[in-house]
Amino acid sequence: MFRVVLDTVVVVSAARSQSGASNRLLDMVADGKLKMLSTSALFLEYESVLCRPEHRLVHRYSEKDIMAFLGGLAAVLEPIQVHYQWRPQLRDPNDEMVLEAAINGRADAIATFNQKDFLPAAIQFGVRIMSPQELLKGVMK
Repeated sequence: MFRVVLDTVVVVSAARSQSGASNRLLDMVADGKLKMLSTSALFLEYESVLCRPEHRLVHRYSEKDIMAFLGGLAAVLEPIQVHYQWRPQLRDPNDEMVLEAAINGRADAIATFNQKDFLPAAIQFGVRIMSPQELLKGVMK
């Protein structure tokens, strides 16, 4: 099964739009067609960003809805423990936890809208960097 780490912006995008590729990726995770990986730190980042006022204005989830969304996500993802930290590798320190989840979880890819910032390190560690749309096309083949 294809193993993927979703960047926080992809998870937030999925919550904000029911019709986009990001949301379809989460559907595939829920259906067992894609294996999503996350560390505790990355999962807490998902929660923190989903709870920001600017995102809540768009996705309109209550705190209870956010917890239900995250609970469903936690039930289907594969938890990854970080045994090795590779920091610093990337320009944005917040992206480091995404890369570490991918490396430690032996991910096939990282799904992100921010591909260029991940590329140098991903090439070094052999992790593909894909947009949600690219990943969706690749998995659907």
